[in-house]
Amino acid sequence: MPERWSPDSWRSKPIVQVPEYPDPKALAEVEGQLASFPPLVFAGEARALKRSLARVGAGEAFLLQGGDCAESFAEHSANNIRDFFRVFLQMAVVLTFAGASPVVKVGRIAGQFAKPRSSPMEKRGDVELPAYRGDIVNDIAFTPEARIPDPRRMLSAYRQSAATLNLLRAFATGGYANLSNAHQWMLGFVKESPQSARYEALAHRITEALDFMRACGIDPESHPEMRTTDFYTSHEALLLGFEQAMTRVDSTSGDWYDTSGHMIWIGDRTRQPDHAHVEFARGVKNPIGLKCGPSLKPDGLLRLLDILDPEREPGRITLICRFGAGKVGEHLPALIDTVRRAARPVVWSCDPMHGNTVTANGYKTRRFEQIVQEVREFFGVHAAEGTHAGGIHLEMTGQAVTECTGGARAISDTDLNDRYHTVCDPRLNADQAIELAFLVADLLKKEKAEQARPLPAVAGL
Repeated sequence: MPERWSPDSWRSKPIVQVPEYPDPKALAEVEGQLASFPPLVFAGEARALKRSLARVGAGEAFLLQGGDCAESFAEHSANNIRDFFRVFLQMAVVLTFAGASPVVKVGRIAGQFAKPRSSPMEKRGDVELPAYRGDIVNDIAFTPEARIPDPRRMLSAYRQSAATLNLLRAFATGGYANLSNAHQWMLGFVKESPQSARYEALAHRITEALDFMRACGIDPESHPEMRTTDFYTSHEALLLGFEQAMTRVDSTSGDWYDTSGHMIWIGDRTRQPDHAHVEFARGVKNPIGLKCGPSLKPDGLLRLLDILDPEREPGRITLICRFGAGKVGEHLPALIDTVRRAARPVVWSCDPMHGNTVTANGYKTRRFEQIVQEVREFFGVHAAEGTHAGGIHLEMTGQAVTECTGGARAISDTDLNDRYHTVCDPRLNADQAIELAFLVADLLKKEKAEQARPLPAVAGL
């Protein structure tokens, strides 16, 4: 029998990737204060997302998940949130049309503040200081004072998340998400893109579809669903003191939900089955993401699924695969086979970012062509296995940054210092993100065509 779970049962388990706060009393006071704050999201919203993810797992929808590698306090603004949401909607329109199925929209936003690190220390020259772990923990400035973990930063993260959610909800339901608006924005991208001819055909077909709908009397004025959208938030549940403080009992079901976000995920560095992060996640009823890197073996995955989803609930688990370009075929088929044999209802999603990080001119970057390659390999393996490539998971922004090289505008290594603004990992800029959506749209169309192809005739039948 599994041990009894409680919101604080993780505290008795081994834990990695956590800061050492110098003042435990101050930390406890902040966590107590957070526990009295209103929830950021609601249990009913998390259940709605789980139902939508169940449709993704069944091959009836596609998951688009993306946003900042790590949100920052300094760059929090209405314009940045608007620009991200705008690009996200453009991507969703392209994917919806190509896949002829709903797109479940989940942002890495309103809570994505904490970051795991490969080393607890950072060295510059002869100076060594604690690593920057995200604005919720310490400051990016390379000084001894800035790198001291400060629990009061959790209060700032809560307030910023609340403000971000407030604006996102207004955008999603107040008319900004109008399908016609999103398509017009996308047409602007197509017109300005160096590869405009490649995308014009799809853009023209979407225009024709919208015109046909209007001719039939289906427009945003008469059909409110065309001017609103469902949008959910997600983040890595890394700072467990914060997550515990935001965990509440749902009054309608009696279940525990982490109200810091609709969906939380466990990172590749913190998915040890007997450690704290898995222990915490197993007890909350939110949809759970699990990062799957090259070190995850099939039997290890099965053990984690037994712990995190003992009831085999559709929509509960999203497997976010991050192997690196050229490595998908080596690792993914065995995981798919294991999940299929165990009859586990999971969503398969591709994270083509984290396995493709390199250094160029002193900057961490990612090559757009490698990102595309991993996505293609992911779809190719699922096509060969007869399973559904259910989603993509991206680090991206709505800004014109120069952090990932390549793409239609051919950002080079020498361009990286022009607009390199990330506080942690390199992100796709707006153009690259939409370009990738068009490429994924082609893969979705191919998948649909393969599914619709009639079976070969069998003699005698």
